[in-house]
Amino acid sequence: MPTPSERRALLFVAAVAALGLGVRGLRVVAAGQGPATPAAALAAQIAAVDSAVSTGGRPRRAKAAPPRTGPQALKAPQAPLSRDSAVLDVDQADVDALDRLPGIGPALARRIVEDREANGPFGSVDGLQRVRGIGPALAARLAPLVTFSGVPRQAPTR
Repeated sequence: MPTPSERRALLFVAAVAALGLGVRGLRVVAAGQGPATPAAALAAQIAAVDSAVSTGGRPRRAKAAPPRTGPQALKAPQAPLSRDSAVLDVDQADVDALDRLPGIGPALARRIVEDREANGPFGSVDGLQRVRGIGPALAARLAPLVTFSGVPRQAPTR
């Protein structure tokens, strides 16, 4: 059995929910919209997508990079690597060079270097996928930007 203060709290929550439903209902009535059928809702969604596709869509905003702290804050930002620049040897690159690759941040660059030191060179884009966080899509995006000079270590056989 709820206490009197719990009953008041439940009554308050119920009143807020009822008020919210009432406001939502009034907005629908004021807009002249009745309950939409699934077919009408789907048609409206398709029309919105077709409109966005025909206008080229809305440009995506670039995410702001988080502020760097510690020793990294003293370094000047480096331009990311592009298809026009020289390829990067992943089997020899340091964390800073790997961080400049598109889709590779500081944490993933550290994981790549740690994996290379623990398990030997990657040898190929397929070998690079053994690092947690690098899947087929990212590997395909990196393929034209990277090269591998090392020979991959053979996996132990049983």
